[in-house]
Amino acid sequence: MFKKILIANRGEIALRIQRACRELGIKTVVVYSEADRDAKYVKLADESVCIGPPPSAASYLNMPAIISAAEVTDAEAIHPGYGFLSENADFAERVERSGFTFIGPRPESIRIMGDKVSAKQAMIKAGVPCVPGSEGELPDDPREITRVARAIGYPVIIKAAGGGGGRGMRVVHTEAALLNAVATTKAEAQNAFGNAAVYMEKFLTDPRHIEIQVLADEHGNAVWLGERDCSMQRRHQKILEEAPAPGIARRLVERIGARCADACRKLGYRGAGTFEFLYENGEFYFIEMNTRVQVEHPVTELTTGVDIVVQQIRVAAGEVLTLKQRAIQCNGHAIECRVNAEDPVRFTPSPGRITTWHVPGGPGVRVDSHVYSGYFVPPNYDSMIAKIIVHGATREQALARMRTALSEMVVDGISTNIALHRELLVDARFIEGGTNIHYLEEYMAARQA
Repeated sequence: MFKKILIANRGEIALRIQRACRELGIKTVVVYSEADRDAKYVKLADESVCIGPPPSAASYLNMPAIISAAEVTDAEAIHPGYGFLSENADFAERVERSGFTFIGPRPESIRIMGDKVSAKQAMIKAGVPCVPGSEGELPDDPREITRVARAIGYPVIIKAAGGGGGRGMRVVHTEAALLNAVATTKAEAQNAFGNAAVYMEKFLTDPRHIEIQVLADEHGNAVWLGERDCSMQRRHQKILEEAPAPGIARRLVERIGARCADACRKLGYRGAGTFEFLYENGEFYFIEMNTRVQVEHPVTELTTGVDIVVQQIRVAAGEVLTLKQRAIQCNGHAIECRVNAEDPVRFTPSPGRITTWHVPGGPGVRVDSHVYSGYFVPPNYDSMIAKIIVHGATREQALARMRTALSEMVVDGISTNIALHRELLVDARFIEGGTNIHYLEEYMAARQA
């Protein structure tokens, strides 16, 4: 086991990784920007190193600075958390070449899954169902593009091969709009990701977003840890997640979960990962794989009893995965609400000083956050400041506990989206379960009208 790990991230995930390390008896090094000098996890770390000014490009995306920090502190491994460099294959490669262990998949796995075209091809070979679409990157020939779209059937969606986070995609409903949409998406993809390649898929009109969590070691062992429903989204960004997914037959979930674990074994995957699917009319369609720990991992931890971050560290250290599929059970129901520093109506960021910070408690309530009273929320990074997670014996109990937790949460000094979560938790359609990925935006539009 490692003696010292460098945490190359910030916010609540930096604190979460730090806690896992302390449980394992591992010392931690935290890197931070000047904007995060007073962060809780910086004060709690065994060592901390300032790696640059507030802008991400000069700090949390600065590969040489992070690796240098690992060198001067004698760290043995680097945990990238989520976001920033967590799915950057070049960073993983540079970490390994510098003599450190990257706590995540091998660089080649990240590279394959980071390109949506190669990821889809790998899944087809592994027997994981995919959305009907083009066989790889779209060609330049307009006639061939038109032929592919006709074969798939409208509406179709054009996606950037190197895209992510809801960027680099465009829905096309008619042939007249097709070629212009392809050209525009290519230009955007080149500008945003440095890769102009795009591909085409059938656009599902009423899907849910379902994820399968996996863990795999370098010895050929892999398990899946149940599913999550992440359909409550705005502009492709999740705000509320739950496990298990309500209203989906267990036999269907078990079948797709087994295929995901099998795919990990066939691909030689190592570490934690998430297979993301669109689910419609009883069918799962693979869309992408996240080669890192997810923001929403706590709902899986609460329903399975598995500490995903601890398992990440153990697997990276070369240990054999001791979890057995037959022993993994989904117990009860868990819900997570992401608390963002933003206006709940206009969704504009709300950085600033938090004057009051009171978090809920009680049975089955967990709050993951790096925030405290007097903390200054910087304007330079993602707006998420906390995650409220609850667990109950049933979905009904989990909903009741979340309502109570949200009613107890007090944040003064800045605006947050807590009011929106309180609304959603009493919304009849959400309570019923099974809302699709368009529901929240339709709900917001109806509310504004």
